[in-house]
Amino acid sequence: MAPALLPYSLRDDLARQGYARLASAQTWALLDVAPGAWADFARCWNDLGPDLYMADGGRYRRRRHAAFRCEGGKFTRKPHQPHFQSRDYNPLNGDVQRWFDPVADATVSNPVMQGVFTLCAEAFADSVASWHVETHQFRIETGKGETGRPTPEGLHRDGVDWVFVMLVERRNVREGETRIGAPDGMALGEFTLALPGDAVLIDDHRILHGVTEIHAVDPERPAWRDALVITFAAQ
Repeated sequence: MAPALLPYSLRDDLARQGYARLASAQTWALLDVAPGAWADFARCWNDLGPDLYMADGGRYRRRRHAAFRCEGGKFTRKPHQPHFQSRDYNPLNGDVQRWFDPVADATVSNPVMQGVFTLCAEAFADSVASWHVETHQFRIETGKGETGRPTPEGLHRDGVDWVFVMLVERRNVREGETRIGAPDGMALGEFTLALPGDAVLIDDHRILHGVTEIHAVDPERPAWRDALVITFAAQ
C-alpha cells in the first residue's frame, strides 16, 4: 500500500535545515504494512555478501546493491551495475567500480521496500523528471577483534542529490550515533537510529552525514547494525 502524504513538519524540516528525521512509529504509519511484511523484509539482511573493497582491510561490512530509474514516481530496475563514487566524496573507497551481489527480487517486491520507494519519491522526486536511484543493504558486524564502522570514510557527502537512511535492526550493539554536519564540517546534530524504522532524509548538497563505530554489548554473542540506504541523483 502506498504511504500517506508526508507530514508538513517533515517537509518543513527538510527544506529548512537540510535533513529530517522519522521516528519508527511515524515510518510504520507512513508505510502502512503488516508486521509480517516487515519481518520478511528484515530477514533479507541475513543473506548479504561480504564487501571485499574495504581499503582499511576490514571485513566487518556485508551488503547488496541495486540501481533503478525513477520517473513519475515509478521505479524501473536497471541492469545490475557497479557502485561508483569518486575520491572527492569517498576518500577511502572511491575511484573504484565496486561490484556487490544484487538486491534480491523478493526484497524489492516486499511491501516495505515498495512503501519506502513511494515515500522517497514523494519526498525527493517532484522537482526532476528522471532520477538514478541506488539501493544499498548494509550489515555492519562487530565483536571480538573487529570494530564495526558504518561509515569508515567519516563525515561525508555521497555525491548525489538526496539520501534516505533507515535502521532495520540493531542486534547486541552500542553506540553507532548518526552525526550531521554542514559542508564546512561544523556539527549540526547527533542522534541514534535505535528502533527498526527510525529514519533520516538528507539533502546531500547541504548536509554531511556519518555514523560512529559500533561495539558489541556482549562480545561473546553476534552483534550487528542493519540499515537500508537509498540515494537519488538527477539524470
